[in-house]
Amino acid sequence: MKKTTTSLLVLLLSTGLLLTNTSWAAEIPWATPEEVGMSSERLDRINTTIQRHIDAGDIQGAVTAVARRGKLVHFEAHGLMDEANNRPMQEDSIFIMMSSSKPVLGVAAMMMIEEGLIRPEDPVSKYLPEFADMQVAVLKEPVDENISPRGVDRDNLPEHRLVPAHREITIHDLLTHTSGLGTGSLGSTLQTPAPFPLPADRTLASEMARYASGALDFQPGDRWAYSGLVGLDVVARIVEIVSGQPYDEFIKDRIFDPLDMNNTWFNVPEEYRDRRVVIRDRDMSPFFDNTTNYFSASAGLNSTAEDYLKFEQMLVNGGELFGNRLLSPRSIRMMGSDQTAGLYNGIGRVQGGLGFGYTVYVTQDPIAAGARRGAGAFGWMGAFGTRTWTDPEEELTGVLFLQQPHGRTQLDFENAVQQAIID
Repeated sequence: MKKTTTSLLVLLLSTGLLLTNTSWAAEIPWATPEEVGMSSERLDRINTTIQRHIDAGDIQGAVTAVARRGKLVHFEAHGLMDEANNRPMQEDSIFIMMSSSKPVLGVAAMMMIEEGLIRPEDPVSKYLPEFADMQVAVLKEPVDENISPRGVDRDNLPEHRLVPAHREITIHDLLTHTSGLGTGSLGSTLQTPAPFPLPADRTLASEMARYASGALDFQPGDRWAYSGLVGLDVVARIVEIVSGQPYDEFIKDRIFDPLDMNNTWFNVPEEYRDRRVVIRDRDMSPFFDNTTNYFSASAGLNSTAEDYLKFEQMLVNGGELFGNRLLSPRSIRMMGSDQTAGLYNGIGRVQGGLGFGYTVYVTQDPIAAGARRGAGAFGWMGAFGTRTWTDPEEELTGVLFLQQPHGRTQLDFENAVQQAIID
């Protein structure tokens, strides 16, 4: 059943004409916003906000979802999923997740930590010997071990030298982006290149030696720098080793199936491919036409807003949903607490008031951060526009699925959700 507006939902609920939303039946239950301390009128601002950005040409469409205190209060499809063919966005439209894939790896890693199969302080070389004795790439002059420039031309490398890493990189370093591995500076450029997309015969196992073939961009633990496509894939390979399962099978068996996430895949099944969002002026063929055996924890998943809301709801519930416990509340707090001792100050722009946990940012001081989220909220985003967060104090989850990155739309959505809280 296609839900239209929150106001209509409120009317139907109040009159007893709507008992459940069939697309969410027996899953996350609906409630009126007022039942969970939110304003219907204010929550409807999400719809006007998103439509304003569609009308301005900022985005062509979106799917938005909000839940509080375990109840769904907003779920809407907006605009178009395929502009060229004038196809409206659907509630079950499939989005390329890009880096929104990363928190799934965070949960997988926390499972292995809970079970004692890995420890955050473990050196990566304990599981992958090729990462022993890593070196750090720095400029030859000046003699400063902290200088590793970005934007290096592989065919015109500056004079540089390699210095020994002061210590081995750890699983903690990779989960917090403080390892110096694959962060896009000089050391990363020394890594053996690979084609994009990767050939179908490449796997996580086959790529580890290549990732270790370069050098680190800084001394482990010295700074925060985003490892967009390498660091967490190394952790995924470690999960494979200690669990005895390929990463795609592990997360399906241990995360997706218990959460009833039936529309989340690395390779979208052929019968569902017409549900994928198509973006104007972007060549989607590298993603649409490529079947992969490289199951990237960094950027490989496709999903729907409904599925990902279930994932976020599990986090806000302290690791449990639908009677299935994935993690302990302690593990969720560990994942969603600052683990970087103040090293993280934003991505893309400098922000105060933020920390970084295991694969997720953490809002510590909303005012200092200029954030539209409450203190303690944690989440992440994808390069194509997906953005989600969990706010344990407010018992709130927010999901915004775009395929066009537009910061203003993201901030306006977060603001509308936050301002709808009245209790």
